[in-house]
Amino acid sequence: MTVLDLLGTVEQVEEPSPVIELRAVERVFPADPPVHALHPTDLLVEAGEYVSIIGPSGSGKSSLLNLLGLLDRPTAGEYLLDGVPTAGIPEGRRAALRAGHIGFVFQSFHLMPHRTVLENVLLATLYSGVPRAQRHDRAMAALERVGLAHRVGFLPTVLSGGERQRAAVARAVVAQPRLLLADEPTGNLDSESTSSVLELFDELHRDGLTLLVITHDADVSVRAERRVRIADGRLQEIA
Repeated sequence: MTVLDLLGTVEQVEEPSPVIELRAVERVFPADPPVHALHPTDLLVEAGEYVSIIGPSGSGKSSLLNLLGLLDRPTAGEYLLDGVPTAGIPEGRRAALRAGHIGFVFQSFHLMPHRTVLENVLLATLYSGVPRAQRHDRAMAALERVGLAHRVGFLPTVLSGGERQRAAVARAVVAQPRLLLADEPTGNLDSESTSSVLELFDELHRDGLTLLVITHDADVSVRAERRVRIADGRLQEIA
């Protein structure tokens, strides 16, 4: 399911639009004085790009992720997803768009502990628009893609940290999203598991998936083909 499917018929354009386009997007939280979590920001991410956003705690990373993932709305500016303005999309369609178009990977794996690895991935297909007849095959294909076909019947509690995160990646990509957003995806992993997950991201990038990874770790950031620094709510490209 694409953005156009969710939003109805729109005028076709010849040139492909960026997956992410921020135009002077700003996020201000009411306080005394107001908190500028994100100053007016422009950002373009083309289809198939692998981008990292690096910055310390309190730099605005989480605010940016929430906006990109349609979990929050900007105070000002415009966010276009695949060329479609998102400001006027009602909450119900925003939820459908998140489920079918954006995959999320977090520092905490958010796997259901009493469900098997396969069941965790299958649950993601229930709200992402995957046809019922395709759900099992798609879940198995996603688990095979991340190297967990031999763990489908295991509970997350008996997996290593790296395996849990790979299961989370399988859940994120099972709906074949256009965009994968990863928030500190290696924050709870040892060095060996970190390497395994980053290699998986490299493979997904080679497959053509658009990745945006938010991290404070320079070793994670440098794996991306394009790097952006965030500090005090401002973005700056890293040469």
